[in-house]
Amino acid sequence: MMNNINNLKSLELTVGDPFSKTARLKARNVNVFYGNNRAIDNVTIDIGSKEVVSFIGPSGCGKSTFLRCFNRMNDTIDSCVVQGEITIDDENIYDKKIDVVPLRARIGMVFQKPNPFPKSIYDNVAYGPRIHGLSESKQHLDYIVEESLKRAGLWNEVNDRLQSAGTGLSGGQQQRLCIARAIAVSPEVILMDEPCSALDPIATAKIEDLIHELGNDYSIVIVTHSMQQAARVSKRTAYFHLGKLIEVGRTKDIFTRPQHNKTEAYISGKIG
Repeated sequence: MMNNINNLKSLELTVGDPFSKTARLKARNVNVFYGNNRAIDNVTIDIGSKEVVSFIGPSGCGKSTFLRCFNRMNDTIDSCVVQGEITIDDENIYDKKIDVVPLRARIGMVFQKPNPFPKSIYDNVAYGPRIHGLSESKQHLDYIVEESLKRAGLWNEVNDRLQSAGTGLSGGQQQRLCIARAIAVSPEVILMDEPCSALDPIATAKIEDLIHELGNDYSIVIVTHSMQQAARVSKRTAYFHLGKLIEVGRTKDIFTRPQHNKTEAYISGKIG
């Protein structure tokens, strides 16, 4: 009970319900600094098991910075300092004993622009299972590649050209290849940083359908500038403003009856 009271004290600016009874990821009192500049201000939120959560907010509000905390991608930026606690299944991911390589297998990431490796379609998907020692044989690796491409909705489009370059695919196909690459290592969580921003409407629709399907098996966190997309794909939505987590709740509630005036202003187009 005392822990919940302490957590609630840190949520003075957050309305709604940031907690989940089925939490896989937990962030508590997270602050992020780039040098002397605070990018994330005391954020607390849970990501539930097999739940799709959208992060929305104006450009520069910190939603992508916060997303990158979940698999320690901010470690690659020298001036970046992360404070607070983030756990997966109650294990602190910022513990000095944690190896980020297996961590990033457990918490996969799909970026804004498709970034396939300069390798064949097959080798793009097989890369992760190889380096993590997940395949027992060539036959098993073939199975992982096929199943990952099927789950990403790409198998029927590429099964006759697996040795062709992944970079030769269309933008939408490349992004689905990157999703196949992420799920090939059997992650528990998938982070998506504006995965459709560089895609046309047809490719976007395919990715959104895929997110719906994957949400049955994975926890998914998606950063998006599109409120319509957040409404279509997520169960819960978190609204960020100037590095603060303003409101968290069921997506339907956030878009139809927001509790905070800043959320309402963003949803109605008054800010953003």
